[in-house]
Amino acid sequence: MKFGVVFPQTELSHDPAALPAIGRGVEHLGYDSILFYDHVVGAEHADREPPLWGPYTEHDPFHDPFVAMGFLAGITERIELATGVMILPQRQTVLVAQQAADVDLLSQGRMRLGVGTGWNWVEYNALGQDFASRGRRLSEQVPFLRRLWTEPLVTFEGEFDRIERGCINPRPARAIPIWFGGFGEAAFRRASLLGDGFTLAGEVDKAVEGLARLNEMLTEAGRDGETFGRELIMTRARTRDEVVDTAARWQEAGGTGVSILTQKISLDSIEAHLDHLASLRDAIDERFGS
Repeated sequence: MKFGVVFPQTELSHDPAALPAIGRGVEHLGYDSILFYDHVVGAEHADREPPLWGPYTEHDPFHDPFVAMGFLAGITERIELATGVMILPQRQTVLVAQQAADVDLLSQGRMRLGVGTGWNWVEYNALGQDFASRGRRLSEQVPFLRRLWTEPLVTFEGEFDRIERGCINPRPARAIPIWFGGFGEAAFRRASLLGDGFTLAGEVDKAVEGLARLNEMLTEAGRDGETFGRELIMTRARTRDEVVDTAARWQEAGGTGVSILTQKISLDSIEAHLDHLASLRDAIDERFGS
C-alpha cells in the first residue's frame, strides 16, 4: 500500500515557498508521491449553459503540473511525481509527450501521467479544443503518446493528430505509466483497455463500488489485474482516524494506494499543512507499519 499527498495548490500556490517546502516535506516524511491537479483556465460559473458543475472557479489557483514537477525533479530524490488528472484532450499531444519525457528524464524515472477528460467546457474553448469529442480524442492520444515515447520516427494520422516521419527527442528511458481518472462507465472502460492504473476520488464506499466495476472490465479485457494500479484520493477523510480507516478499507477492497488531501480543513500556512501530514504519517505508520 502506497501513501501519497495531493499538493494543496488552491490554498498555497500563491506562495512561491509552498512548492519546495511541501515537496521536500512530503519526501522527508516518508510519503511515496505528490500529486497535482490540473486546470489551465478558471471560469466564473454563473449564468452558463450548459452549467459548469465542477468545484473550481476563477478564484482557484493552479500551478502548471509540468512546471511544478520539473521544479521538484531537481530538489527531490525519491518521491513519485504524478498528475491526478491532467486534462489531456485540451492539450497538444506531441507537446505533452515532450514535456512528460523531460520530467521523467530529469526525475530519473519518477513521473506518473494521470489523464482524464475534465468538465470545464470554457477551458476547452479557451484552449481551442472541442469539448464534445474529448473522450474520443483521449482514446486516440494515449497510444499515440506511447509511440512518441518509444519510436525513433513516427508516422501517424488519426482523427485529431497527425505526424509524418517525426519524433520527440530525447525520449524517456522507460515506459512512462499512464493512469486514468474519472467517474463512470466510459472512464472505466477506457482505463481497462488502455491504462496502467486508475485514480478514483471521493467517499470510500462509492469508490469501492467503482473499483468493483473497473475490475470486471479489466477481466473482460483480458488484462492482468495484478499489475494495474488502483488509487483513491481521500477527499472525505481528514482526521487521523478517518485517514487510516479509509486507507484500510481501500486496501481491503484491492486498492494499491491512497493520496491524502489537506485542503479545506482550515490549515492556513505551509507549516500547518506539514504538521498535519506529519501527524497523519505517524498514524499511518502505527496502523500499516513504516
